[in-house]
Amino acid sequence: MSPTVTILGIESSCDETAAAVIRDGKVLANIIANQKVHEQYGGVVPELASRAHQANIVPVVATALKTAGITKNELNGIAYTRGPGLLGSLLVGTSFTKGLSMGLDIPMLEVNHMQAHILAHFIEREEMGWKAPEFPFLCLTVSGGHTQIVRIDSHFDMEILGQTIDDAAGEAFDKVAKIMGLPYPGGPNIDRMAREGDPHAFNFTEPAVDGFNFSFSGLKTAFLYFLRKEVKADPDFIEKRGPDIAASIQRVIVQILVKKMVYAAKTTGITELSIAGGVSANKELRKTLADEAHSQGWNLYIPPFEYCTDNAAMVGITGYFQFLKGQFATQDLTPSARLQFGKKVT
Repeated sequence: MSPTVTILGIESSCDETAAAVIRDGKVLANIIANQKVHEQYGGVVPELASRAHQANIVPVVATALKTAGITKNELNGIAYTRGPGLLGSLLVGTSFTKGLSMGLDIPMLEVNHMQAHILAHFIEREEMGWKAPEFPFLCLTVSGGHTQIVRIDSHFDMEILGQTIDDAAGEAFDKVAKIMGLPYPGGPNIDRMAREGDPHAFNFTEPAVDGFNFSFSGLKTAFLYFLRKEVKADPDFIEKRGPDIAASIQRVIVQILVKKMVYAAKTTGITELSIAGGVSANKELRKTLADEAHSQGWNLYIPPFEYCTDNAAMVGITGYFQFLKGQFATQDLTPSARLQFGKKVT
């Protein structure tokens, strides 16, 4: 019987301070402290985020260890998010990890945030019928900062087939929500409001982008001009038609994402598909892609909601696989706001 491996995962890339305990691929604890301070500003304020991380990280880690029912001396390694993300936020997680690693004399494991979103699919779960994707598989990673289609041939062999050439899908959701006057974070509010609306009430033109790449900046601009025109004609337009507006703009964003994923699957011949990242929590995206996969006879893997948004369990599982391969980080590593991963198609 192989020895037990217990990993502490730490996530601090943006505005969630998170810690998780992973033992042999299973989650013993997954704790997240959200930062409400940003709501009044309509978006994340980097300086406030880093200060909140400093206040949260010790109690969050302590709570994770207590929830898992272990002491820090039972840890075999500490996985942390090195990037990409907000530099000040990443510095907090990195510094804490370095200190704890030295104090416990156990290895550090540096994790790429986007790779971790993908590997969240490999967190072992108890529910009936659960299984991880089979290699090779495609993953649509969608978040506030990234939109990519990635081919995964192994846990650490990934190739970016396409990505956004300007703004990310999550950013587009947040921006249209802000234009409508909805509170931050906007994406989930659009998702909720859209459930009461008609997705075909208004039409928005999909951008023409070659290959597997995406573009959302033009769509955001078109939405802004549309709303300005309608509000000028009727100042109560948003109040009267809010659900229809939300449903219509959500439909086109989801269509863009799903069409590119279908194109990638048909082009590569890969029938194992998955989604990851914060926007993968969007119910319309999950349903539309699931319907498409079912009609094509493809397998689709969708992580539970708690593993879609930023969390430390995904960092811990990535660190777990790195630990098994002996891929340890060194104390001289610094965080990288624009950390890259995988090969890119040229």
